[in-house]
Amino acid sequence: MNKLSKAWSDFLHKDSATGILLIIATLSALIVANTPLRTYYQAVMHLNFNLGFDSLYISQSLHHWVNDGLMSLFFLLVGLEIKSELKFGRLRSFKSAVFPVVAAVTGAIVPALIYFAFNRGTEYIDGWAIPMATDIAFVIGVLAILGSRIPSWAKVFITTIAVVDDLIAVLVIAFFYTDQIYWPSLAIALGCTLVLLLFNFRKENRLAPYLFVGFILWWAVLSSGIHATIAGVILAFTIPLNREWELDKIKNFAKRGFKLFLRAKDVTLDTTSSQAHYFLEKTQREMESPLKRLERKLHGPVYFFIMPLFAFVNAGVVFDPEIINEAFHIPITWGTILGLLVGKPVGILLGIWILLKFFYKEMPSSKEVWSLFLGIALLCGIGFTMSLFIVNLSFEDNLIREEAKMGILVASLLSGVLGYYVLRYATRFPTEITVEKTGMKS
Repeated sequence: MNKLSKAWSDFLHKDSATGILLIIATLSALIVANTPLRTYYQAVMHLNFNLGFDSLYISQSLHHWVNDGLMSLFFLLVGLEIKSELKFGRLRSFKSAVFPVVAAVTGAIVPALIYFAFNRGTEYIDGWAIPMATDIAFVIGVLAILGSRIPSWAKVFITTIAVVDDLIAVLVIAFFYTDQIYWPSLAIALGCTLVLLLFNFRKENRLAPYLFVGFILWWAVLSSGIHATIAGVILAFTIPLNREWELDKIKNFAKRGFKLFLRAKDVTLDTTSSQAHYFLEKTQREMESPLKRLERKLHGPVYFFIMPLFAFVNAGVVFDPEIINEAFHIPITWGTILGLLVGKPVGILLGIWILLKFFYKEMPSSKEVWSLFLGIALLCGIGFTMSLFIVNLSFEDNLIREEAKMGILVASLLSGVLGYYVLRYATRFPTEITVEKTGMKS
């Protein structure tokens, strides 16, 4: 049992773990949906669960609880990561952010335009945002397989693209995938947001008040007609991200708490354990900001449970010959496939080319560097999680959803395989793709 536990722990610490779990969850959903187990799968997805009491409750199927409830935690984590990058990370300065940000923006616009061109004037047009986003978990999984062949600057570059992609997706969902608004609920949500901002202004360092008000905010946003996951992003941006104490201050405060703790154990001395606990608990809280503390706590549950569960709930595409035949004869499938497989890399490379051609002419751009950029751009065509999420927002008709999912699965698989082999080819000569050779910051 100890060996099994250690093996599982070692697996979870690998960069590729999330990608592998997503693949397992996706394959499991596809197998279950295409065997006699499909009846049970669909029955479980439609099980209703209630949250609340008397006249104030929400009743949703398991499918909706995963997409509207648990995925709010995913968007909360996304919001935390975006805020961290904007304040102290790779997006805080113009020079370090310009390449991945421009690449992400053009890499979102071009796929949307391709999808729009294929589906203009049809009932499928509402899904124009399906090919816009990148699934960072799958991308990191592929990079982990390639290991040390990928230079650190390239990993930073693609991660930043994914973060900006997520920010674009959040804005798109907020502005374009909101139906009729119920104003009383929206007023409650606004009140909750003001309370959260007050907590931030008063430098409240405990997470409990934020999470309590955040839950009410989620409930209000869900009832308002705006997609509930936006509540996660709002909550994330109100949680403080202050610089942690300096190491010496942490050490001195912890030493004082430990000394008081020892004194409290001596019954002959007039020192209470509550004094010691105050110093020790405050040291623990000040070692990292509330945002970083929550980010650390959410990382495991979101990447190792919520995302695989989301994949299992949403990737159960039925491979019915009639559906497959129809899927490849309608524009939604081709708009999705070409948007992710062609539009995504073309958009990203276009953004990089514009910057190198007109603004950063002095930066080197060898064949090896462009091959690496091509591999990165192809990998960004893996749109799995966010694309599936937007499919659910775009269409009520289950048949249309199945056809769109078919395109997502095909495009993501091809993007992953092509991206892997292009990156493997591009990294044959490591000395040609170093920071010094490219001018990119790691």
